Amino acid sequence: MNPLAAQARTDILSAIDNDELVLPSLPEIALQVREVAEDPDAGVMDLHKVIGNDVALTARIIKVANSPTMRGAQEITNLQMALSRLGLQFTASLAMGLAMEQMFQAKSKEIDRRIREVWSRSSEIAGMCNVLCKFRTDLQPDQATLAGLVHNIGSLPIFKYAEENPDALNNPFVLDMLVYDLGAELGDKILSTWEFSPELVHVPSEHLDFTRESDSVGYADIVTVAMLQSYMGGNHPFANVDYNTVTAFARLGLDPNMEDAEGEDISAEMEAAMAMLT
Repeated sequence: MNPLAAQARTDILSAIDNDELVLPSLPEIALQVREVAEDPDAGVMDLHKVIGNDVALTARIIKVANSPTMRGAQEITNLQMALSRLGLQFTASLAMGLAMEQMFQAKSKEIDRRIREVWSRSSEIAGMCNVLCKFRTDLQPDQATLAGLVHNIGSLPIFKYAEENPDALNNPFVLDMLVYDLGAELGDKILSTWEFSPELVHVPSEHLDFTRESDSVGYADIVTVAMLQSYMGGNHPFANVDYNTVTAFARLGLDPNMEDAEGEDISAEMEAAMAMLT
């Protein structure tokens, strides 16, 4: 690792250990939504009461319900209709993920720009995760979508540190290295603190382990493929990854070159899904 990045990594971990840098807390509305989702006696109207108190979140969910990926003959015009189309569990996972958007902002203009770019990318990847999950696994699309939204959650404390210590992290290259190295470790820590399910808690680190071996497909595999597809054709280093070395493609039963007809169909669906949550 770059010496500057290594020092910054040490400083950030030390700040966290000394409570000088606090890991983000799950937004209150996300906690309320999860409480409803985990209550076996709760119903759609219980979720409606929680989400309906947040106008912005309600609007986002209605937008998702009307997206091409969710296909429906009738236009959704209110939250109750959206809940009927999406279902309780999907809406709950979606609401939890979308509620986190409020955390992706900063006072510093440059850091705010960078952090919003991370959220925008995560939103695109989450939509693609939803489609990949439906096409290629028996896993839960709502959990795959949530995995996409939180896979880079570990970047938040790094950006916060950068905002509070501009002299220490005024090098964009160093900041990028930390987001994709230390961010993975912190992401696991945050999701563990938030008591996410075991299937999701290690997605931040595992989705970046391109040669990871596993006997079965998991949500990290879905995020890996969606993330690489999102960078395809761009200038990011991930755009140059040799897909043939990425084991997640095989677990999803996909041609790494995405050249077969089914792959093209999935690519078309994922392209549409990229706009689902943005």
